Amino acid sequence: MMYIWLTIIAGLAVLPFLLKTLFDPYFGQDCLYIFRAIKLGIRLQKYKKKNPFYSILDCFLDTVKKQPNKTFMHFEGTSHSYIEVDKQSNKVARALKTHANLKEGDTVALFMGNEPSYAWIWLGLAKLGCATALLNFNIRSKSLLHCFSCCGAKVIIAALKEAVEEVLPTLKQQGISVYLLSEECSVEGINPLSEHITQASDTPLSADLRANITSKSPALYIYTSGTTGLPKAALVTQERVWTASFIQALSGVTSEDVFYINLPLYHSAGFLIGLAGAIERGITVVLRRKFSASQFWEDCRKHHVTVMQYIGETMRYLCNTPMKDNEKDHKVRIAIGNGVRSDIWREFLNRFGDVAVRELYAATEGNIGFINYTSKIGVVGRVNFLHRRLFPYTLIKFDIEKEEPVRNSKGLCIQAMKGEAGLLVGKITRRSPFVGYAGNDQQTEKKRLRDVLQKGDLYFNTGDLLRIDEQNFVQFQDRVGDTFRWKGENVATTEVADILTMVDCIEEANVYGVKVEGHEGRIGMAAVKVEEGKEFDGASTFSQVASYLPAYARPRFIRIQTSFEMTGTFKMKKVTLVEEGFNPAVVQDPLYFLDPAKKTYVPLTEEIYSSINTREIKL
Repeated sequence: MMYIWLTIIAGLAVLPFLLKTLFDPYFGQDCLYIFRAIKLGIRLQKYKKKNPFYSILDCFLDTVKKQPNKTFMHFEGTSHSYIEVDKQSNKVARALKTHANLKEGDTVALFMGNEPSYAWIWLGLAKLGCATALLNFNIRSKSLLHCFSCCGAKVIIAALKEAVEEVLPTLKQQGISVYLLSEECSVEGINPLSEHITQASDTPLSADLRANITSKSPALYIYTSGTTGLPKAALVTQERVWTASFIQALSGVTSEDVFYINLPLYHSAGFLIGLAGAIERGITVVLRRKFSASQFWEDCRKHHVTVMQYIGETMRYLCNTPMKDNEKDHKVRIAIGNGVRSDIWREFLNRFGDVAVRELYAATEGNIGFINYTSKIGVVGRVNFLHRRLFPYTLIKFDIEKEEPVRNSKGLCIQAMKGEAGLLVGKITRRSPFVGYAGNDQQTEKKRLRDVLQKGDLYFNTGDLLRIDEQNFVQFQDRVGDTFRWKGENVATTEVADILTMVDCIEEANVYGVKVEGHEGRIGMAAVKVEEGKEFDGASTFSQVASYLPAYARPRFIRIQTSFEMTGTFKMKKVTLVEEGFNPAVVQDPLYFLDPAKKTYVPLTEEIYSSINTREIKL
């Protein structure tokens, strides 16, 4: 009798929870997501039974066997089938094995823009058991040398001759082999590669060439901005490539879809979610050199695109295009990306139709991510038991001013309450590892957070503030630390500061990101202290940033200060500077604006400020 009463009491206790769950308007979408995740897990187990280490390359080769003549890639009027890409990658592998003497375990840097050869060069290197470092084709000089050297590569394959020539003397000193995707090259020390590829055999290579590669072996090095002043090389293992490729499947992409990639392939979004995800699904990709708002929908109609990628800025650019009568005349049904504002999200849906926007949160090197698999606007994901069990995480209270987690009297972190912004940290486990950065143990260690919920535990510090609301939706709040995001790119403030202090008139620089009305992310701004006895030189400052920084990293605003406010540990304070922004009515210090047409920094007037806010001046 007692047992019966206990059962009834227990049932009544959980009844409200069950009713709340069953009548949750997003319950069906939760179930669909979990179903897809379980289905992927079953599929992965089948792969492992066939091959204990089943890589994305193995998946590609299986697809070649199943559907050799299916189009893998459309690009600028050309089409390449799966079998054609496979054969071309065989030629690449054989040419590099013979002429560059590449072998299993080597790392090769790839320095080129979006084009089909990007895919078959990577696949060719994978067939040799080599890791590929994906270099940002915008970087130059010091940053290029740093990115190249920190991954331990001994070979660089480039399509950008002039950029390589700039650093060729240093590469020669280091004994680096340089190959150019060209039929010929008269520059001593740069070896043309295209003819060798053309003459090579396209017969398959033996899998023995990569026999010792495991799931933990390096597959890629993808670069992310860091607080050291230079990009960090995130080590992406074979296992991580495979895991990231599942994002398409979790978003509802099927083998019948056509995927549009207009983001750079050196980014994890373009490469891991786009290219690797397409291979996992066995679908057709439409590749573009770079995003074009004016050509976007025409490309989608021409190639029957059903899945698109975006970053917040690109979606805004699409919404800023002139309205047309045929805006909903397309087959796009899914959009996968990150960083879109709620108002742009709504406008996009209103103008272009019922597209399932799969906003996500992730970091290249991180061990925790979210994807918004629901129809809820403005969120990056939703808490569910399966995701939290597989990838444990928590939000902890964070002191913005001190830039550190808040700890209790026992030295442990304090979990954020529901509805409260907190620092996202992911528990480092066998299933959710944090591998770190190549050649940078110091920065790797800085990302590890110890004694979070109990003594001895270990978590990955994302450096991002998120919030979980009462409906268990996850919302991105802001970035902390020395990195901000602009034009879809991460900008390391100390790298920019180092470049600025090379200007003859600048003694010190404090770089930060500020909000601009109607734009995603934060645009670069710098408070600078001018050398005693000198005046700010706008022209030389412009010349310096234009020569050493990509466009997205150049500070658009300069604030002249006589002294900097410092923390107790002698760090420059930024909170007030960020809050005050670049409004000349608020800021009493002299302000300057980067004018690309005049190639100088000009005084920031009320008129210029107004033109920026009304978008007459494009940033």
